[in-house]
Amino acid sequence: MRSLVTAKTVFSSPVHFLAFGFGSGLSPFAPGTAGTLAAIPLYLLLVQLPFWGYVAVLLVMSLVGIWICGESSRRLGVHDHGGIVWDEFAGYLLTMLAAPAGWVWMVVGFCLFRLFDIWKPWPVRRVDREVSGGFGIMFDDILAGIYAWLALQVLARLFGA
Repeated sequence: MRSLVTAKTVFSSPVHFLAFGFGSGLSPFAPGTAGTLAAIPLYLLLVQLPFWGYVAVLLVMSLVGIWICGESSRRLGVHDHGGIVWDEFAGYLLTMLAAPAGWVWMVVGFCLFRLFDIWKPWPVRRVDREVSGGFGIMFDDILAGIYAWLALQVLARLFGA
């Protein structure tokens, strides 16, 4: 379900601003894809960190995201509003954990994450439908990110990256 959310609503609240991926979730077309695209600059910053730093930031983003997504959803009165894309940020960043360097791999990771996030193979679809609140909003994208991460790592090994 998607209700009308204005830029004023998003940019006047830190919770909505983060949940809507710094405004990227306001995209009228494919907000999840727009949110994933908006995560790329954040990935470019985080990939400079040591592995443990990247993992720490990803973990904090995911845990804080449970509250952010749940609170934004509660305030909007809509469970998992399409514009809430913090979960896409976390899912994409998980996909890119220990990914090979380079733009090709960022694009492959992007495509894989979007594929699994949209396709929602088991148990992603079940979590999406049956788990509520901020945890449910975040967890289905974390699972999609795990699928995408596995696929990316397999492709990297197959292509010698």
